[in-house]
Amino acid sequence: MDFTPSAAFSVGLELELQLLDPTTFDLAEAVLPLLETYSDHRYVKPEFLQNTVEVVSPVAADLSELEAGLRPLLVELLQHGDRLGLGLCGAGTHPFTCRPATYTPGARYRLMERNYGWLGQNQVTFATHVHLGMPSGDEALTLMRELKPFLPLLVALSASSPFWHGSDTGFAAFRQRVLAASRTYGIPPDFADWPTFQCFFSTMARAGVLASVRDIHWDLRPSPHFGTLEVRVLDAQPTLAEALALAALLRALVRFLQASRGSWTAPAVLAPQPWWMLRDNCFSASRDGIEASLIASQDGDRMPLKRLAALVLGWVRPWAAADEHPWLDRLEASITAGLPYVRQRLLLRRGDSVQGVVASLAGEFRADLA
Repeated sequence: MDFTPSAAFSVGLELELQLLDPTTFDLAEAVLPLLETYSDHRYVKPEFLQNTVEVVSPVAADLSELEAGLRPLLVELLQHGDRLGLGLCGAGTHPFTCRPATYTPGARYRLMERNYGWLGQNQVTFATHVHLGMPSGDEALTLMRELKPFLPLLVALSASSPFWHGSDTGFAAFRQRVLAASRTYGIPPDFADWPTFQCFFSTMARAGVLASVRDIHWDLRPSPHFGTLEVRVLDAQPTLAEALALAALLRALVRFLQASRGSWTAPAVLAPQPWWMLRDNCFSASRDGIEASLIASQDGDRMPLKRLAALVLGWVRPWAAADEHPWLDRLEASITAGLPYVRQRLLLRRGDSVQGVVASLAGEFRADLA
């Protein structure tokens, strides 16, 4: 399992989108008829549940190229959906669907069905995955270690799943809690180098736990065949613009971490942390979103996550490419005006129904592509 190097700072996005009945706004298990409308769906793919469609960007050199590659794919997907009578939206969970989902046919998904059964059918969640090009497996694992303390921040900034089975869960990112029940989700372990990771994978493969790296669902994961570090912790976003803003943050953050390596002393809240401390901070971020308070040191000091967000955005701005600055501006504006989970809750508090929340999400997704 060699690591195939990628161009430095190349980037890709995977967007998991909800398929909707446009009348009831419930989930529609319609990915198979949707894919039949495509003669070539290299970039539009099934996921393991039939209520999900995944849109995969072409590999891009920068954010402008990433947007240019994704926007026409999403516009075309909307057109295919309109012809079939399907709606589309982005959020980490569907606000009210309760029934178990149906697995998608295929050898890999049949194996998942055997291994996860009812658990997989009921983990109806949706994510945004950002692929960051890496020159080597060693660098991918180094950055995986360095990015781990930022996971609570990424959970909060992407939080878009406050509802589950028709109820307000009290969490900003309830998707995190749903996935916590599974075998290989969550905070990744540390690996000293690529041979150490290969040893881990070989052991798990011989034990019958993993068949491929795709069977690992950590919040951060090396993807050796793509030559990337994959950031998987993010909720699905209501709009392409919000997904691009998170990708811009991650690219600027990686540049900052690489340039500062060996010369930057991280504050305690971002220093390498004991597992229990990082786990609790991720829980707090999934519950309270941008208003979370994080354990900042082993002395029990705390730090507002919103303050950490402001600090990180300030640190990375000098390292952001020119076409990333507008997206960082948008992210800062969203923190002030209301991140996705805040907007969803506000609709309900203003008297809308959970069906109305989904209708609004579908409207946001479409309007952003107009």
